[in-house]
Amino acid sequence: MKLKTLGVVSSLALAIGLAAPAYAQDNGSAAADTASNSTAGETTDTNQIVVTATFRETQLQDTPLAITAVNGAMLQSRGQTDISQVAAQAPNVTLTPQSQVGGIGLIAFIRGIGQTDFDYALDPGVGLYVDDVYIPTLSSSLIKLMDLDRVEILRGPQGTLAGKNSIGGAIKLYSAKPQGSGKGYVEAGYGSFNEIDARGMADFKITDNLFARVSGMTQNHDGWVDMVDYSLTHPNSNVQGNDTRSAYSKTGAEGSQNLAAVRLALRWMPTDNLEINVSGDYTNEHDSPVPDVLIAAGAIADKWQDFDPHSADPATNANGGAWLPGKNGAPVPVDCHFVPYGQYSCDNPTGLPSGVDPRYMTYANFLDGMAPTSQAPYKPYAALQNSDFVGWGLMGNVKLDLSDQMNVTWISSYRKYQSNFSQDQDATPVPVAQLDNQLNHSAWSQEVRLNGAFGSNNLFEYTVGGFFMKQDARYSARVDLNYAGIDFLHGPDTTPSTSKALFFNGTLHPTDAWSISGGARYSWDKKTYTYFRRNPDGTIPSANGCLFFAQLAAFEAGGPPPTLAGPTGIGNEPNCLLTGLYGVEGEFKGTRFEYRIETDYRFSPELMAYASVATGYMGGGVNPRPFYGPSAGDCDAPGYVAPNACNEIKPFNPETVTTYEVGFKADLLDRKLRLNGAFFYNKFNDIILTLSACPAIPCLQPNNVGKADVKGFELETTIRPTEGLSFDGSLSYIDFQYKDTGTSGVPLTAVSPFTPEWTYSIGAQYDYTMANESTLGIRLDGDYRSKIYSEAFNTTWGEVDGRFLANGRIYYRSPEDSWELSVEVKNIFDKYYFVTKEDVTTSLGEVLGQPGMPRTWLATVRRNF
Repeated sequence: MKLKTLGVVSSLALAIGLAAPAYAQDNGSAAADTASNSTAGETTDTNQIVVTATFRETQLQDTPLAITAVNGAMLQSRGQTDISQVAAQAPNVTLTPQSQVGGIGLIAFIRGIGQTDFDYALDPGVGLYVDDVYIPTLSSSLIKLMDLDRVEILRGPQGTLAGKNSIGGAIKLYSAKPQGSGKGYVEAGYGSFNEIDARGMADFKITDNLFARVSGMTQNHDGWVDMVDYSLTHPNSNVQGNDTRSAYSKTGAEGSQNLAAVRLALRWMPTDNLEINVSGDYTNEHDSPVPDVLIAAGAIADKWQDFDPHSADPATNANGGAWLPGKNGAPVPVDCHFVPYGQYSCDNPTGLPSGVDPRYMTYANFLDGMAPTSQAPYKPYAALQNSDFVGWGLMGNVKLDLSDQMNVTWISSYRKYQSNFSQDQDATPVPVAQLDNQLNHSAWSQEVRLNGAFGSNNLFEYTVGGFFMKQDARYSARVDLNYAGIDFLHGPDTTPSTSKALFFNGTLHPTDAWSISGGARYSWDKKTYTYFRRNPDGTIPSANGCLFFAQLAAFEAGGPPPTLAGPTGIGNEPNCLLTGLYGVEGEFKGTRFEYRIETDYRFSPELMAYASVATGYMGGGVNPRPFYGPSAGDCDAPGYVAPNACNEIKPFNPETVTTYEVGFKADLLDRKLRLNGAFFYNKFNDIILTLSACPAIPCLQPNNVGKADVKGFELETTIRPTEGLSFDGSLSYIDFQYKDTGTSGVPLTAVSPFTPEWTYSIGAQYDYTMANESTLGIRLDGDYRSKIYSEAFNTTWGEVDGRFLANGRIYYRSPEDSWELSVEVKNIFDKYYFVTKEDVTTSLGEVLGQPGMPRTWLATVRRNF
């Protein structure tokens, strides 16, 4: 395990942690003051949270949106350290870390709407914001929760408030602002898988009106899925050893983490009406690959034949040559012998290394030692076994009060990152598919808002503004797909894009109890995707295309039958299927108008209800990942006779939604019981799904599959029966019904990926104050998610079982909160479950899954100052 980052952070006297500010008062203006001047470590039990979801500071219970809001103190008490964990308490929200095919990133779905593909040609379906700065890509969105004031999860389309790509909803993270308090903390922890964490924060005054806040973190642990050399654990098999990187049967582990991050924030208030916030952050993460285990392996003739996990894929090229020659020279097939665990395993190792659990084990070696041929000469090849992310950003927020009723805010940002991740997509020693990926991205954004009000008692409040973002993105990869007969350099594909928008939101208050709101946003989007496909030696595939197709055309014209085995058979030039995919551009350009109409009424101080109609959209584009180009012909052409290889460059349109929603927010029993609820109905059109089985195989192609009606409800509650004791929970249901899926092949009975029908969460916390004013506390959390599907077709192999997970934390705080000692346990019942699955039966003839971590513990000591 690498500990160098721990030394770097400690040498800078930095550590990272979650701030625990309070932002609760009895009225909007006082709450706003508290929100901007809260001090780290303060807590409150008034249960009033201030949010800025509508571009102005309002209490959560007065905001007519379906929002889950969590403050820094709650994040700390739950032991939540990245954004995907917060979803466990939010109804109809699924935040899932990317599988090995996506590297370090996030899959986000809200109310059945989201996106799974990390490629820059596609946009997220859930908007992610940090301090009101939009994070535009999935590959930079698995954000660690560092020194936060609060998290707001907005459900339903935010087309007018957040704009493009917030069609499912928006997740907004707000950092704690510098206060000049002279306070801070340092924290260190040790736990399972040799986890070593350090966190800390220091808030100090530079001058009377200039404050600074420095925070940092390091998080390191070993992997939990062991990589095992099959040839050493099966000496009597036909698999010969080809991994020269290790002489031991355990060659490494997937899932390790080595992360460091720092953040510096400055807050300058030169006058009473001007506030300037500037921050910079840097993240450096070097992990082993995301865990992947083989669940089933077998053979499939084409996409219409059922996958048979009890058969064997011969693992040969079009001419019968072996991908992995055995000791006797015969090809080593891919079958159940490489499945370490489960009902589809027939594995029988003679001896596993000590401590290796077959449930958390893989025979992946990230190697391709296939003998080179004239059609596939670029062997051997070894992928890197990494999952890395290095990124930094600068953000500025300037707020100027023009009068008591008008202010202007300018938000500016520049962010840049590089992400590298490797894949052994088959999780076997047979080289079915290996990849090395590199993502480079930069984004520059500007937003200006004018907030104002006029009339007696702010009769009409409004926000008008503009937004601009420019992105430069490059995706490069070595793509070695023996199952497809291609091995090439992908890119660097470039995807420059721009987004511009003008927006307006206004709220009329006819009476003190009644409000009517409306909003509109007009957007201009442009994205250009340029394909570059080369051979691994840098040469460009022949402009003549595959010889096989020329022979096939001659045969159809009455000539002799083809002499080649197929378009990837020996005799064709390397990667000839990719002819025409060099310097070719695809462009998406369009405009959109979104609107929101809402009314709310406060029946009493305890109860408010609202109703709304809102729209949203996710941008369109062009397929970024064609395996076959124009030389392969058109799949839809009449009489086309080679359906396993055809042109996959296809455009897709934006997807859109219109949501009808009613909801209520209630504080009952002298504010000891909070109950918030929402009921929604979505008209979901031009749904974009990435299909793994298109007219051709292999295929990974975004398509507009049709339309659906989606309805459901959400409930959230907080109960505070006595001082020091609290309960919280949520419950949600969603009914997703396709009305049309066109020619995609997606069944009408299917549901959107990563969309559980039922979710619920429960939590309980008790703080006991002892005679010496120290505090002993316990926190328990549990969350349930019914089954989900990881892909569009809802296959049995892509089904991820429902699961209930429980976490707990016990802590002790000394008098005046000077010290805190805690022990937390995650996955208390040691549940074996999968975070996601990969159904690649139609291409690789396999099913893989990402197992969640087993039960873990972490002991932490914290010193506040």
